Amino acid sequence: MRTHRASRRALGTAAEAFVAAHLEAQGYRIRARNWRCPFGEIDLIAEGEGWLLFIEVRARRNDRFGRPEESLSPRKRRRLQQTALAYLGQLEGPEPRWRVDLAAVSLDPRGRPMEVSFIENILE
Repeated sequence: MRTHRASRRALGTAAEAFVAAHLEAQGYRIRARNWRCPFGEIDLIAEGEGWLLFIEVRARRNDRFGRPEESLSPRKRRRLQQTALAYLGQLEGPEPRWRVDLAAVSLDPRGRPMEVSFIENILE
């Protein structure tokens, strides 16, 4: 069980690094990785193009167990919103434009990230 969990964690870490590199190549600045508070964790927080983005990263080798966005329960969406609001609450100055996005990473059969697609504003 530990090996499976460690393997999933390694895949998640690789997917998050892949998404961060993609965003940086698009001109975004990564403000935080794996930001935690009592409500939960945000995988990536990035800013660019006038937005502060809270990004949930999901990785899949195939769609056998559903698409990545299907794995976000209403409870998880609420926790993402609460966590984003907690982060915003610690900022000084006016609240920036923000949204919560999902980054869906496709993995090859060996677990290496191949591509990423974004679903914007998953709270709506």
